[in-house]
Amino acid sequence: MSMLPPCPQCQSEYTYEDGAQLVCPECGHEWSAEAPVVAEEGPRVVKDANGNVLQDGDSVTVIKDLKIKGSSLVVKVGSKVRNIRLVDGDHDIDCKIDGIGAMGLKSEFVRKA
Repeated sequence: MSMLPPCPQCQSEYTYEDGAQLVCPECGHEWSAEAPVVAEEGPRVVKDANGNVLQDGDSVTVIKDLKIKGSSLVVKVGSKVRNIRLVDGDHDIDCKIDGIGAMGLKSEFVRKA
């Protein structure tokens, strides 16, 4: 059995070749067998909907009505959110919204204020 490199995304050892590509059956990631795997270097950059770089402590404005799952509340367009905190995960921003409380937002639905 040939030794193939583990998946660069999930580190699964069950990768297989599909033509010139390597495929991970667990997460579905595909990458070139010839290209060297480059690890992410440096800090993660989070950008708003307009492409502006966001930092911890910034203020942002919501650009779209956002329904809150499991609730009848809605974060209205134009709502201003102060003192954001950037996090890793499926949501880029942790914050507190007046009248709603703590929640996570995706950076694609806000713009820097």
